[in-house]
Amino acid sequence: MAVDLAKPDLIVAVFGAGTMGRGIAQVCAQAGVTTLLFDSRDGAVKEAIAAVDKGLEGLVAKQRMTAAAKKGVLDHLKPINSLDDAKGAGIVIEAIVEDLAAKRELFRELEKRVSPDCVLATNTSSLSVTEVAAGCERPERVGGLHFFNPPPLMRLVEVIGGLRGDPALVTALVGFVKRINKHPVVAADTPGFIVNHAGRAYGPEALRIVSQGIASPREVDLLMKEAAGFRMGPFELLDLVGGDVAHAVMVSIFEQYFDDPMYQPSANMAVRVAGGLLGRKSGQGFYRYDKQEASSQPTVAVSPQAKPASAWVADEDGGRELANWLNEAGVKTALGGKPPSSGPCFVTPLGEDASSVCVRLNLEPARTVAVDMFGAFQGRRTLMKTPLTSADTLGGAVAALSGEKRSVTVINDSPGFVVQRMMAMIVNIGTRIAELRIAGPTDIDTAVELGLNYPKGPLAFGDALGGARVLTVLDGMHAITHDPKYRATTWLRRRARLGISLLTPD
Repeated sequence: MAVDLAKPDLIVAVFGAGTMGRGIAQVCAQAGVTTLLFDSRDGAVKEAIAAVDKGLEGLVAKQRMTAAAKKGVLDHLKPINSLDDAKGAGIVIEAIVEDLAAKRELFRELEKRVSPDCVLATNTSSLSVTEVAAGCERPERVGGLHFFNPPPLMRLVEVIGGLRGDPALVTALVGFVKRINKHPVVAADTPGFIVNHAGRAYGPEALRIVSQGIASPREVDLLMKEAAGFRMGPFELLDLVGGDVAHAVMVSIFEQYFDDPMYQPSANMAVRVAGGLLGRKSGQGFYRYDKQEASSQPTVAVSPQAKPASAWVADEDGGRELANWLNEAGVKTALGGKPPSSGPCFVTPLGEDASSVCVRLNLEPARTVAVDMFGAFQGRRTLMKTPLTSADTLGGAVAALSGEKRSVTVINDSPGFVVQRMMAMIVNIGTRIAELRIAGPTDIDTAVELGLNYPKGPLAFGDALGGARVLTVLDGMHAITHDPKYRATTWLRRRARLGISLLTPD
């Protein structure tokens, strides 16, 4: 087939005038491309164009767009009333319900009407492009253009070629995405593509941490924002996306990867969805939105205690820096050597829980507190107690490591704390995407940064934290839990052992 999406008189036809469809149509019209918009529901297109008009008027009011530019966008956006009206389109973008049968039926009907060289693109986020194309007479012209919500603001578009697609199709779609001023990243036709696949670490691991009683949703959110530097905590994000939507994606990707433990959904999330606790759209999720949210109680309540006069710190990963922190707080510190018979003992485990370190170093659990030094974070600090840590020991540790400009979160015993677990899984799944050849290493990071708004891509995070240290965290969690969810990928293990960047291609 001849694929030409660069011609000046190209016409785009967008099918589906919901949030995604109208956003995609607006993006195309803003790029100066004649854009047709159709929806099977009466009045839907009129409502969509009115919504676009209102949004553009807001930009004009803020002087981010001229009135003339707004008129130009609306002039390029044209409603159509039937599938027949799309016969002159050079590319059709489908943004209807996420249902395989419905998408196949639409494409079958469009094939009867559009020209032989018209490209059919699906905006699916969870279905196989190859499977959608299999319902068409000419699957070679079917590809994927996965836009992100809201399309006018999100720069990323994932470009996916089906297994039976024309080799020239992906190249043409990449050029089209650039033409409408978006950033294309090519992904293989696999469950979740890049971004939804990479997101299987942030929410699911946070849900597991809370279900195990390690920390509360608010505490996890605070740690990921104030210690790890994320813009939004995982539970805030789940409430924003909607529990039903987030859970459905978790289940879909888990099932499509044949129940691989790495992608295991949360049983607790299923119960919350069944109970209607969907987040912002239902007024209540992990937080309440129908009234002022009261501060939730911490998982571990700590009574204030006086700072200890002295303390012992294990001379392991991060121990020297922790000793400096304590010295700066006025606590006389002994680094390494034989632990004293009295006073608090501080440990800095990677992937271990505090109890395991006590056994390994022959420490008294009642006098032991663990501190997360994984990223040498300058924000919120995490203290982890053993089941036997005394109130005096814990309260003194909080007093020593917190201050007017420094907050501390205390959690229950867990291999990998909170941030270590979250970050190690983000990196590990990122390396899994590279290992499966879904996209190149640099493209994976770009897609995650643009699509999920992470401070760094997963592979860059791994390099910043140290591939060998990330591997230590995963191996430690795996050794304690015996859970295959935490098995490190070969991509990560190989590069960590060689001491090279996780972005290094084969």
